[in-house]
Amino acid sequence: MDTVYFKGVECHTGGTLPVVGEKAPCYTLVKPDMSEVKCSDFNGCRVVFNIFPSLDTPVCAMTVRRFNELASRLDNTTVICISMDLPFAASRFCVAEGIDNVIVASAFRSPMFAGKFGIQLTDGPLAGLLARAVIVMDENRRVTYAKLVREITEEPDYDEVIKALNG
Repeated sequence: MDTVYFKGVECHTGGTLPVVGEKAPCYTLVKPDMSEVKCSDFNGCRVVFNIFPSLDTPVCAMTVRRFNELASRLDNTTVICISMDLPFAASRFCVAEGIDNVIVASAFRSPMFAGKFGIQLTDGPLAGLLARAVIVMDENRRVTYAKLVREITEEPDYDEVIKALNG
């Protein structure tokens, strides 16, 4: 269990993020077109998870826009933006915002995803949603960077993520 904050209110996750160096758990998520996205789809490719509570909040929307911009310049790297939002909401967001360099995916059908990655909020105002975190995995799904953003209303450190990808 990890502690994070939402506007200063203490909240807790149901577990802990994977540790740098270990192999990340496999996963299945749902894309806006209702098709599945699986860990096996990215064998041999680096993957960045941008995990957040909901596209319907300004900070979460900003992270997707920012990672969409960054993804256009990353080689052999797929960025997956993950929340519990329904795929229909994700589809509307992507169309309205011109999001086309990242995969936006929902964990709504995959309760094990939140448990495997230790990121579901168990209490506080956002209980049931995902905490804000970034996880970077290499071509073999080994975790090279994992960071839980302590204050949910703040963006992740994009420079750290790029450094992890380049380092």
